[in-house]
Amino acid sequence: MKELLRTIVEGLVNQPDKAEITEDEPNESGIIVFHLKVEPDDMGRVIGKQGRIAKAIRSVMRAYAGKLGKKVMVEIDE
Repeated sequence: MKELLRTIVEGLVNQPDKAEITEDEPNESGIIVFHLKVEPDDMGRVIGKQGRIAKAIRSVMRAYAGKLGKKVMVEIDE
């Protein structure tokens, strides 16, 4: 799942080598949290107008995780 998120983000940002993705262990509810950190200049590209791109990234990740029988959440950190 981390590879899917990396592929999506690398296509959006200008500095893909500086994008950092960390993965937390599943919490008590079984949700895996991915933390995405990009350069400040690329933050707008990842969030999009009114958060539309961020919502789309989260939707794709949830759909893929659902196929695998898992639950995920994507947080965009500054």
